[in-house]
Amino acid sequence: HQSLPALWDLGLELFGSLIITKPRIQERVLKGVLAAIQRERCGESVDRTLLSSLLRMFVDLQIYQEVFELEFLKETETVYRAESLRMMRDMQFTLPEYITHVDRRLSQEHDRLLQYLHKTTKKPLIMCVEKQLIGEHLHEVLDKGFESLLEASRYSDLSLLYQLFSRFKDGVPLIRKGFGEYIKKSGMAIVNDTERDKTMVQELLEFKEKVDQIISHSFQNQEKFYDVVRDSFETVINQRKNKPAELVAKYVDTQLRSGNKEWTDEELDRLLDRVMVLFRYIHGKDVFEAFYKKDLAKRLLLGKSASFDAEKSMLLKLKQECGPNFTSKLEGMFKDIELSKEMMTTFKQHLQSCPRISGNVELSVNVLTMGYWPYYTPMEILLPQELASYLDVFKDFYLKKHSGRKLQYQPSLGHCVLRASFNHSEKELQVSLFQSLVLMLFNTDDKMTYIYIKQATGIEEGELKRTLQSLALNKLSRVLIKQPKGIEVKPDDEFSINKDFKHKLFRIKINQVQLKETKEENIATNERVFQDRQYQVDAAIVRIMKMRRTLPHNLLVSECLGQLRFDIRPSELKKRIESLIERDYLRRSEENTSIYEYIA
Repeated sequence: HQSLPALWDLGLELFGSLIITKPRIQERVLKGVLAAIQRERCGESVDRTLLSSLLRMFVDLQIYQEVFELEFLKETETVYRAESLRMMRDMQFTLPEYITHVDRRLSQEHDRLLQYLHKTTKKPLIMCVEKQLIGEHLHEVLDKGFESLLEASRYSDLSLLYQLFSRFKDGVPLIRKGFGEYIKKSGMAIVNDTERDKTMVQELLEFKEKVDQIISHSFQNQEKFYDVVRDSFETVINQRKNKPAELVAKYVDTQLRSGNKEWTDEELDRLLDRVMVLFRYIHGKDVFEAFYKKDLAKRLLLGKSASFDAEKSMLLKLKQECGPNFTSKLEGMFKDIELSKEMMTTFKQHLQSCPRISGNVELSVNVLTMGYWPYYTPMEILLPQELASYLDVFKDFYLKKHSGRKLQYQPSLGHCVLRASFNHSEKELQVSLFQSLVLMLFNTDDKMTYIYIKQATGIEEGELKRTLQSLALNKLSRVLIKQPKGIEVKPDDEFSINKDFKHKLFRIKINQVQLKETKEENIATNERVFQDRQYQVDAAIVRIMKMRRTLPHNLLVSECLGQLRFDIRPSELKKRIESLIERDYLRRSEENTSIYEYIA
């Protein structure tokens, strides 16, 4: 009959009202179900079919949430809170072990949802487990070994950690914070260790590659992690004032030198792109420019550049990064080299009609614009007549085309190829100008003293000693014999040609004994940078004051710091302001001495 309930519905109603709603029975059933679930959580095997039937009964009776779910979630919270506290106190549990345990627990709870729990329990259950095992212990979890995971590049463990932490508002920011602290700690260990200066840039490049890989593999390429890397590396690389900028410039020089056969053109270009990332973090880019310019000059003038295309590529990268003002002098250096090549073509044609020149000397001259190139100390030497006459002809040739200009020769940058005859063979010797001056003396005498060589060449004492050492002490290219033997060159030493000299090559390059870049040279380069900075600071102050007319001290300092490309202490800015006041560019306000006025 339609007005009467179905037998199933009637039976269900009677069962609920007469049996299961009785407090004593309900309590025993609930305790049994919760105890069975707890035993299963402890690793025991339980009758899942029975649990499924009992919980389905709760659902059918519409008491699942009221009777079971609330108690089940309370029990779950208690169990996992106790478990997490115990594991946090246990120092034997490492971070990888802990997060693996959490992942396993979550998988087990998902399995229970599939087997016997109702779908409405899913969200509160998983949130409860995650909160008790992870959310309540975010800092403690990271303290269990986050840095060790990063150090070992444990991609899978870091990825799991990120997934677990991403479920909490403060989770991922905490990972980012720890990630930044790790980068700073590891990076500063590299930068602040002076014994690692030789490998600093390579180590920083490798470390940057490492942290980028971690973000890619474990942190889902999240952009904010790259922001952390940028900020952390910027802090690290500017930790030591000026030194990293110098070492980055020297690293580029090493990679662009002709002796470097480690990279193909494509690999070298990719490497330079990576170096440019480090360069981007440097505040004192003018320090980089000073050292880079000095090394570039040597590569261009001594023919030591591995690839002209690579040089131009690096110049373009610098221009794109810093603008044309930064690279204008560097571009001028390349322009000088190209114009010199064109000039030498014209000069060779001129020599054919010049009666003053005889012999088979080939002369090549680079004419350098002084403002573009590093400063070189002028040095007077005595050239043999055959070389001096060529230079006189070139000087006349050049000044006829460019009247009013002044030429100043720089012998320290010159190099020559000499034809030499020994007892067993003839050789070509690729040498510096200083080496060639010494060797050409032996065209007239077989033996001569150090004093005579010094007087005949006019080479400065320290430079001459290094030159003689390179010619007489190198086992593979010993073209001179020194008496008495010994590394040090002394005033009473005698030198003679090694007539029995042998070498498997026809053209032999005899390297000059390199005087390692001294602290004085580095200081001199840094002083030139500081001098340039003073001009930039003065210009910035005058520019700001010219526009503002009057300005308080603190605002002037703040605006200057915003305009300058390098770090400068406020005390140094104050000195420059005082200097401008002394030179009548500015004056102090009569009403308030902390306010400056521009003098038109």
